[in-house]
Amino acid sequence: MSMSVEKAKAYWSENLRIISTYLVIWFIVSYGFGILFVEQLNAIQFFGFPLGFWFAQQGSIFVFVVLIWAYVFSMNKLDEKYDVHE
Repeated sequence: MSMSVEKAKAYWSENLRIISTYLVIWFIVSYGFGILFVEQLNAIQFFGFPLGFWFAQQGSIFVFVVLIWAYVFSMNKLDEKYDVHE
């Protein structure tokens, strides 16, 4: 099945928006919470650990896994919208 040029451009544009959104979230959580704001977050305890430490060690990994699942869900929805799903 072939897709029109306009439809392909719209699909790609939405795909880039989704990717950009998830990359910004990933950057904020991993770099922002784990490095830049670690001192402020360390004032908060999470399961007995300073929150900044937790984000640097485990939280960013958990968020990354959630982002992978969110990306899969978003792309499946986008594929169905443009009728390119499997």
